[in-house]
Amino acid sequence: MSEMLLDIRHLSKSFGSHEVLRDIDFTVAKGEVISVIGASGSGKSTLLRCINLLETPNSGEILYRGQNVLGGSMKPHTYRAHVGMVFQSFNLFHNMTVLENCIVGQQQVLKRSKEEAREMAMDYLEKVGMTPYIHAKPRQLSGGQKQRVAIARALAMNPEVLLFDEPTSALDPEMVGEVLSVMQDLAREGMTMLVVTHEMAFARDVSSRVVYMNEGVICEQGTPAEIFGNPQRKETQDFLSRFRNV
Repeated sequence: MSEMLLDIRHLSKSFGSHEVLRDIDFTVAKGEVISVIGASGSGKSTLLRCINLLETPNSGEILYRGQNVLGGSMKPHTYRAHVGMVFQSFNLFHNMTVLENCIVGQQQVLKRSKEEAREMAMDYLEKVGMTPYIHAKPRQLSGGQKQRVAIARALAMNPEVLLFDEPTSALDPEMVGEVLSVMQDLAREGMTMLVVTHEMAFARDVSSRVVYMNEGVICEQGTPAEIFGNPQRKETQDFLSRFRNV
């Protein structure tokens, strides 16, 4: 049986009177690639932000290796070192070089020496094809290059789980492929990933499980073959009917 890394139980989140997430239950096992799909406004990104403690849920539990991270027993920055996040807007430090962006978190959170952090950063920048740009500032990079740096920065923290919040939605179409290619490589290498995405071909071809969200609830989940080939719920069928050509 696969090792359970995340266990989300009865998670709910409201903004004022607007209930964005309702009684969410699901798990993430080691080595899984889970794609979360659904229409805009269905709660997908809020779910990821709650899991990474960027939003505070109104109720429920988030268990990392059996420990409830909402209980105050683990500091958020410690937890985030294990459960990393890649944002749609990159969130790089604009006043730092590519290399510095990939070093600073390691030194501050993991207390690595500068030499060790640099070596780790270089390894992952090479992995995503960004070593020629280590002295560049983010403003000198394309969107696809920024996102690859953001992935390298997250990987340099050696997380057990990587959360991706629509990592290609801010990119020009010709740059989407280079980021998806990096993510496919990570999946092949066994990286545990939870990916909010509109890229249906990625969800179908790379995921081990697909979660369809609608109006703040998990409407249906299963293998890509089950969700794309034989969806059970009418909401899922209607949503996927727009993507029949993927």
